[in-house]
Amino acid sequence: MDVVEDLKPVLTGLEKPFVIGLDLGGTNSVFGIVDQRGQVLATNSIKTQTYKTVDDFVEAGVEALKPIVAKVGGISQIRAMGIGAPNGNFYRGTIEFAPNLAWGHDGVVPLADMFSKKLNIPVGLTNDANAAAVGEMQYGVARGMKDFIMITLGTGVGSGIVINGQMVYGSDGFAGELGHVTMVRGKDGRSCGCGRTGCLEAYCSATGVARSAREFLKESDEPSLLRDMKPEKITSLDVSIAAGRGDKLAKRVYEFTGEMLGKACADFAAFSSPEAFIFFGGLTKAGDLLMEPIIRSYKENALEIFKDKPKFLVSSLDDAAAAVLGASAIGWEL
Repeated sequence: MDVVEDLKPVLTGLEKPFVIGLDLGGTNSVFGIVDQRGQVLATNSIKTQTYKTVDDFVEAGVEALKPIVAKVGGISQIRAMGIGAPNGNFYRGTIEFAPNLAWGHDGVVPLADMFSKKLNIPVGLTNDANAAAVGEMQYGVARGMKDFIMITLGTGVGSGIVINGQMVYGSDGFAGELGHVTMVRGKDGRSCGCGRTGCLEAYCSATGVARSAREFLKESDEPSLLRDMKPEKITSLDVSIAAGRGDKLAKRVYEFTGEMLGKACADFAAFSSPEAFIFFGGLTKAGDLLMEPIIRSYKENALEIFKDKPKFLVSSLDDAAAAVLGASAIGWEL
């Protein structure tokens, strides 16, 4: 196959000692080469939404892989590839109706099979939040835990649920979509990219935080550093920076976000009684601005028997590494 030839495999006598992990996010797609000790040896990335079709995305992904695969001796040294992706189906290796992917929201995309045919290696795929949870369980703060819930706060809100040491996939591969539990019912619920209204993701993702800021600015004349910006340009990072500078409106945005996340966690605890809730993703960089209202709201809303039991932790791995490592674990299993 010409693509594989382009990657110039070089035999070294080792029996395929590396796997590829792909963290496919709504904004960036990060490819990493991972060894058997869980070290990410080389990475490269592309912008996910730059590509209008999945074929273009896969072609760009293969091009991004060439230089980092070459660093470890070529494709002959790669055992398999694992992918963590939004709306990823572990059983089928597909991305299905992913609301935040321009080329993946209208149907079923057989992404694992597409990469496998291009690279001529086995490829497995799972939900991106599940991949992050696996990475955290193997290499991060969840090491040794058998029951925890990972909540990813990025472009959307994802979750990975681990019970008795096993990832929860459900009957069809899609269990654990906690970002799409309904938090606000009725006509007042915000529209969500999934097509429903009132989802947790519509409020507590990075885009949800920016949306809250715009609403707060519109609803009051309260002074704020954010008023110096065009509303449509405001990001969650802008809100975090403003809050860090003492901006009261920005702080209220994080209070609102944390309160809703805390209420959601109180409901989730009733389902699986986790040892910990672990938060992961760009939004966690807000630190105590977000975590304090989450914990306070959880304790106000949790059933008494769950109130003081779970830990509330922030991932110890950087965003890309956890998801890449988790995705790579799928590759080792293949």
